[in-house]
Amino acid sequence: MKSIALNRFFLCFIFFVSFCISAQKQAERDLILIDKDWRFSFGHLYDTQKDFNHATGYFSYLTKTGFGDGPAAQKFDDRAWRKLDLPHDWAVEQAFSEKGSFSHGFKTAGKGFPEKSIGWYRKKITIPESDKGRIISVKFDGVFRNSKVFFNGYYLGTEESGYNGFEYDVTAYVNYGGENTIVVRADASMEEGWFYEGAGIYRHVYLKKTNPIHVIANGTYVTSEMKENSAEVTAEVYVQNKGNYTGQIEVVQHILDASGKQIASVSQKAAAPDFYKTSIYSSKLAVSNPLLWDIENPNLYRLITEIKQEGKTIDRYETSFGIRTIRFDSEKGFFLNGKSLKLKGTNNHQDHAGIGTALPDELQYYRIKKLKEMGSNAYRCSHHPPTPELLDACDKLGMLVIDETRLMGINDYHLNDLKRMIERDRNHPSVFCWSVGNEEWNIEGGIIGERITNVMQGLTKSIDPTRPVTVGISSGFKSGISSVVEIMGYNYLGNGDIDAHRNEFKQQPGMGTEEGSTFATRGIYFDDEARHFKSAYDKKPRPSFYSIEEGWKFYAERPYLAGMFIWTGFDYRGEPTPYGWPSVTSYFGMMDVCGFPKDNVFYLKSWWGKEPVFHIMPHWNWSGMEGREMDVWVHSNCDEVELFLNKKSLGKKKMQQNSHLEWKVKYTPGTLEAIGYKNGKRILSEIQKTTDVPKNIKLSADKENQPDANVVVVTVETTDKKGLHVPTSNDEITFSVKGGKILGVGNGNPTSLENDQFTDHIELISITDFEEKKLASSNHSNQIPSDDNNWKEAFKDRDYKNQAPSYVYRGKFELKNNLSTNTVNFFYKKIGTDAVVFVNGNKITQSAEDNQKYVLNANVLKQGTNTIQIIAPPLQKLKDWDVMNTDPGIIQMITPAEQWKRKLFNGYAQIIIQKDINAAEVILSAKANGLNAGTLVLKK
Repeated sequence: MKSIALNRFFLCFIFFVSFCISAQKQAERDLILIDKDWRFSFGHLYDTQKDFNHATGYFSYLTKTGFGDGPAAQKFDDRAWRKLDLPHDWAVEQAFSEKGSFSHGFKTAGKGFPEKSIGWYRKKITIPESDKGRIISVKFDGVFRNSKVFFNGYYLGTEESGYNGFEYDVTAYVNYGGENTIVVRADASMEEGWFYEGAGIYRHVYLKKTNPIHVIANGTYVTSEMKENSAEVTAEVYVQNKGNYTGQIEVVQHILDASGKQIASVSQKAAAPDFYKTSIYSSKLAVSNPLLWDIENPNLYRLITEIKQEGKTIDRYETSFGIRTIRFDSEKGFFLNGKSLKLKGTNNHQDHAGIGTALPDELQYYRIKKLKEMGSNAYRCSHHPPTPELLDACDKLGMLVIDETRLMGINDYHLNDLKRMIERDRNHPSVFCWSVGNEEWNIEGGIIGERITNVMQGLTKSIDPTRPVTVGISSGFKSGISSVVEIMGYNYLGNGDIDAHRNEFKQQPGMGTEEGSTFATRGIYFDDEARHFKSAYDKKPRPSFYSIEEGWKFYAERPYLAGMFIWTGFDYRGEPTPYGWPSVTSYFGMMDVCGFPKDNVFYLKSWWGKEPVFHIMPHWNWSGMEGREMDVWVHSNCDEVELFLNKKSLGKKKMQQNSHLEWKVKYTPGTLEAIGYKNGKRILSEIQKTTDVPKNIKLSADKENQPDANVVVVTVETTDKKGLHVPTSNDEITFSVKGGKILGVGNGNPTSLENDQFTDHIELISITDFEEKKLASSNHSNQIPSDDNNWKEAFKDRDYKNQAPSYVYRGKFELKNNLSTNTVNFFYKKIGTDAVVFVNGNKITQSAEDNQKYVLNANVLKQGTNTIQIIAPPLQKLKDWDVMNTDPGIIQMITPAEQWKRKLFNGYAQIIIQKDINAAEVILSAKANGLNAGTLVLKK
């Protein structure tokens, strides 16, 4: 046996080598987005039957190669599963419950919900014969979480974290010229963070095809050094050889400017890497008079890396990069391209209203654009590596980034995650600092934290010496991590004495990695504890902490502090401090979960931005509160402001730097007007008018949308008969769309328990009490035996060598709450030839689209117990060890989704639309009782 096995091994090896040699000169790489047309179903955390009997076979996928069972098996029947496109977050689709996780927004998914904690995904793809000889990989940008991946039944690996990108080589398992199946099992039963994290394949998936000699994943590292009027660019490329070629290769590097013009080029010849080895090739290129990347002019270049063999290009890899310099100074703060720049940052999680964590790429751009308009120039990824598209948006829009790993530690789990993040993101010019941890209270102030930081900081510098390292620290600034980290990250003025720490560690630069944590509800101007609403006036969140204004003044007045990052730019799901249920989102954001601004946005815009700003708060709709004294604030960067009520001056006041102005005004309906002056001249004015009742629905595409974007964010509001926005409107609006689809809806209400999404509900119903009876002839296909004798458990002790000519099978299925609008289907799994199906005594005709699908009309079904009978000649075993199917199939009941709807919250709601690829236009319609309908037409 050993001899035979050895011979087989050599034959396979010779075939593999010849296979690889034939591929050396094949086409360049392909990276194909495969987000469309996946199948999805819930499994179960511990009930193996509800988890489709996965990993219950005699041989498991860990026992023998290729033994993926249940949904992991290539031939598993997934026709009854839901069809969807990625990215997908199944948690956001679920209802809310007080039993849900406080930190994750009380959704009925994940932790504590075993029936909604496991998600299965399946995708069928065809790989042509012409791809033989290429390296085929499946690339995932992120799956939350603990994902297992299979390809054609072969187990590829497990990725525990929901924030890492990963890929698997599937070359050996490919069915060339035929169907191939990718399967993912995601387990979101455990939380990684203390904030909403979503669930499922919430980032992109790609099919990658390369030559055996190719640039590895994240296989370039581009740095630059300014020398007078030119930049010396160093381009390292990591090339792997998964073939048997041993000759010379040529590595060609080109730099292209934004117009696509080649401005530098270099070439080198070298020996190819050895079999399954990786070699590093380094080149230097000069760029004359480079256009530097900065926050105002985010100039980008492209490095094109070509691998050539015998003059033919066999791989082409593109890297976007920018040329810029960064520097921290312990006395003067942060410098970008040699110029002092105060960091005006925000912390942010990665979810958005209506869509959870499954953000389309256009939403990344939208959110960064909203932050830029507020005057922000920096973004901290809290508290995990971001999706690649967020960094792309920051590169293109000019937003600096602190890139942060998820967990501190010194073993492979921690350091490998850190390494992968740095290697993936180090070519992004927006990334100016690495963060290796955040608020690790158990270790921050002691020797263990110091040791771990030294290891992680050292590893970081060994991978990328061009950027500094920070840690966000909140439990005092005296010892431990704070004594050894390169850039001190202060989390909150109230947690320690920053000036005292600075005086002790004068050579250590610092910045406020978190500040604020103030509570505010958009459009609310009086605390309402019963309804869980916090006033939008800027206040201390607790006595020892600081308001946004107080925090900014502290950092603005200290040149040695590089700047601060507010907690947070946007509200996010979960962590609804200072409340609990039924609050389901945070109150910390400068904007709500939709991106609608709270009033603090205008304070920051006044002192962070460069344009003149003018904003009055509150609105002036206070029916029933006539005569009550109101706090009127003005946020502006004008020198002076004069306030008027119904054309009567209430006085002119001087604006102090980094401050706001206040008046006490007794409410009278009418017009509140403020006029701003610079150098004695009137330059701006704003009014707040008392409006009439809502009359019209208004729909408008937000200006922050990308031009010609496929996904569009739309603002929904109401206006009165004069066309004025009504800030107190809370009407429920229903929506319909033609030429596209709705991805999600939101309104920024932290206590809203409305659906984020409206999707068809699919219930899979098993057939139970399955029995069989032998038939003497196969000619019984049009009638059901009437007697009740000789029935036995189906397939039990079946003698496959002595089967009856035909069998009749019967079973039961239960339909609960089967509405007349429901669709019920039976997906038959072959247990015999030429099957005939009866339901409740009625013969059912096969579907024209699928001869093993049966549509069960309402007139043949009953509420409660239904019977199904199948007559079919038996299948025959070809080999004694063949495993025969004994599952007759599954009943699928589809309950149609409700119409899309959302209540306005204090005047606004948001709807996110995706255009159909082939539609010339998208028409969004909105209706509500007592209001004139609204329509928005979006042209392609």
